[in-house]
Amino acid sequence: MIRYFQYVSHPADVAAYGGMWAGGDLMLELFICGMLLVMSFLLVLVIFRHEAAYTTYSRVALAISLTSPFSVGLIALTSASEGVSLLGWMCLFRVFSSPIVFLGLVMSRLFARFPQGKRLTNYALLIESSTLVAMVLMIAGPIRLGLE
Repeated sequence: MIRYFQYVSHPADVAAYGGMWAGGDLMLELFICGMLLVMSFLLVLVIFRHEAAYTTYSRVALAISLTSPFSVGLIALTSASEGVSLLGWMCLFRVFSSPIVFLGLVMSRLFARFPQGKRLTNYALLIESSTLVAMVLMIAGPIRLGLE
């Protein structure tokens, strides 16, 4: 909604900058996700030898990976993807950060030493990767069929 008001109140700036407004937002999101990835890496370095702590961390990682199919499903609904809503923006940002979350889950799986932690991170990786594949198929499907 704020972005819309900026477009309406400063149309000359929008015309001059073009896609750089959206590009700046994307760069900020990547920077924030990268900082969270570094913090997750440091956390994993501290807890990967403790089974209880790593199991709790793996459960949280699994819960975070479950938000990806939920976000894709909500974006697929027209009521959430069209218009301006906080839920739609949150789902869109979660979908954009999906590759970075996938990298974090791969890193978590590499450090997993205990069976339950390995199993939970495997489930999280399976959910995140299948959601990424489903997103690509949702985008490429209509283009292949000529329904664009």
